[in-house]
Amino acid sequence: MGDSSKKPIIGILGGIGSGKSTVASELCKLGCKVIDADKIAHKALDKKTVKRKIVRLFGERVLEPSGQRASAEAALSLSRRRIDRRILSDIVFADAGKLSSLNKIIHPLVFKQTEELIKRYRRQSQAKAIVLDMPLLVEVGWAERCDKLIFVGCKRRLRVSRAKKMGLDENQIKIREKFQISLDNKADIADNQLDNNSDFTALVRQVTDIFSNIVNSG
Repeated sequence: MGDSSKKPIIGILGGIGSGKSTVASELCKLGCKVIDADKIAHKALDKKTVKRKIVRLFGERVLEPSGQRASAEAALSLSRRRIDRRILSDIVFADAGKLSSLNKIIHPLVFKQTEELIKRYRRQSQAKAIVLDMPLLVEVGWAERCDKLIFVGCKRRLRVSRAKKMGLDENQIKIREKFQISLDNKADIADNQLDNNSDFTALVRQVTDIFSNIVNSG
């Protein structure tokens, strides 16, 4: 993988609400460049071409309300209205076919930009490693792209509590988990495991130790 020994690609695995993004943030503080796939996907939803495809598939119900506008003006404002991510999620996670259709629109854009960022960060001498914060890393086949995988372990009750703060209830978590590989399988393929069941200080210490081992083993 070229200069991967100098710039290892680190993938983060774990359940919803386990603290994957927190781990990514701490790795960033240690000198890593983080690629946030969720952020890339959210930006993709604002692209006019993407928005048109999504509206064509699911109808205007996936758009945020336009307010009290006349119908003619509402039609003109279509390009200015954003996708309502909550409504879109509720639709696609209730139907595997619809989720697949959405992924065919979004995933190629996310993967393309991810590859571009990997190339850019590899050229940056100050970047110690590249971190992929990608919710479906294993499911979409990107785990094989990584040099090291870190699994963030966390008890379900804590994950549910954290997910609720992100606006997800337990039923929504269960629905999303149906489309994901089991946490046991993800833990099994990981090179390192973190325990995120105690305090933040303990997590930071584990992240620091694991990252030190990764860069020194290269």
